[in-house]
Amino acid sequence: MEPEEGEDRTPLLKEPQPNTVPACCSARYNLALLACFGFFLVYALRVNLSVALVDMVEPNTSSAKNVTSSVCPEHSSTINVPRNTTGEKYSWDAETQGWILGSFFYGYIITQIPGGYLASRIGGKLLLGFGIFGTSVFTLLTPLAANLGVGYLIAVRALEGLGEGVTFPAMHSMWSSWAPPLERSKLLSISYAGAQLGTVVSLPLSGLICYYMNWVYVFYIFGALGVLWWFFWMLLVSDTPEMHRSISHAEREYILSSLKDQLSTQKSVPWRPMLGSLPLWAIVVAHFSYNWTFYTLLTLLPTYMKEILRFDAQENGFLSALPYFGCWLCIILSGQIADYLREKQNFSTVCVRKCFTLIGMVGPALFLVAAGFIGCNYALAVAFVTISTTLGGFCTSGYSINHLDIAPSYAGILLGITNSFATIPGMVGPVIAKSLTHNNTVEEWQMVFYIAASINLFGAIFFALFASGEVQDWAVSGYHFHRN
Repeated sequence: MEPEEGEDRTPLLKEPQPNTVPACCSARYNLALLACFGFFLVYALRVNLSVALVDMVEPNTSSAKNVTSSVCPEHSSTINVPRNTTGEKYSWDAETQGWILGSFFYGYIITQIPGGYLASRIGGKLLLGFGIFGTSVFTLLTPLAANLGVGYLIAVRALEGLGEGVTFPAMHSMWSSWAPPLERSKLLSISYAGAQLGTVVSLPLSGLICYYMNWVYVFYIFGALGVLWWFFWMLLVSDTPEMHRSISHAEREYILSSLKDQLSTQKSVPWRPMLGSLPLWAIVVAHFSYNWTFYTLLTLLPTYMKEILRFDAQENGFLSALPYFGCWLCIILSGQIADYLREKQNFSTVCVRKCFTLIGMVGPALFLVAAGFIGCNYALAVAFVTISTTLGGFCTSGYSINHLDIAPSYAGILLGITNSFATIPGMVGPVIAKSLTHNNTVEEWQMVFYIAASINLFGAIFFALFASGEVQDWAVSGYHFHRN
């Protein structure tokens, strides 16, 4: 039954139920921390090749088509240390390297929707666990595949993408059973912040491993860590609170009672009303728009640092990681703020999701455009790109978890749908950006930033107009109306 107009902003958990269970040492926060380490590895396994590839390719092969801008003077303060040069080198041209880097996404996009559907059937624990385990095994096989030939390497990277494609939908599916509505922002921001931390650590660490050891160890070290994580995940995690062996009775009752009116018991998936839902398409557009900027920067920021700002490789690795460190901090803090506003200040869910998405998409657009107009001011360039990426962290408590607000029972499938569209920018965004920066001039890079900023603005406006914070009627059997 629909509440009175004056009850619009009443927090969900005001209904009679057990008191909030402390976060410290709780099963749900232990799940968030273990998931954080899992997504740390997901992104470490994803981006390590982009760093290692520089050392895997013979220098004269890749540099033939690259023109370094002479607008900015050489900028380096790094002490030269003799680097290890024992790694095998391959004569792959720029186009081949593009196929190698892009092959991951061709696998990744295939398993998004099937991953969400399977998670709703067999549970997210096994799917997420074996997704990362499989990716780790294929990562360990990467040096062998490279030796066998470029076709084998492309196939292995595509298989890694298949494994990682199920991870986010599976995690969303698990949180639909584990996250109390007023703790969603906190719990999901902790678990998904691991992705940014993985980028922060793996970019410079992979560079250091290549520099002082050998590029093969980039794959051996991160692959082995993934296998180790899998053992802990299988041992300590359960699909639902009911199945958890060591959860307290109070915490189990708290979680189950907070979700009792939000979950569907019907077996079939309501595909037709789901795909016709405007709030879902608001998330799709926002997710696509945000990822255009994210993937463009993730793959081309090192190039911008090297070719325009003229930082050397060692400085480049750390400075390229700095924006993602800022984003990681922002994700953690914004998750706490979002749930504080909803629980303590009685802000409606839709208000918080829209505001955080606007901050996380309009802010980065403005600073990204500004970054193209500061010439050779290194400090400002790094600062603006860092602020741009940092503000993007607000989106994790915006559109990024809105799937759980509108359809908790089908959150994994919804994320599979939105992430399928959001993977497309990873495949085409960097290609378009590369084609626009043949001569590596400041004006060409300004165009890249303009395009990314424009797409970001469109996504923010579309989400602000059409997003919802309510459980949709098609998502609940025996529909119980909620304002949340």
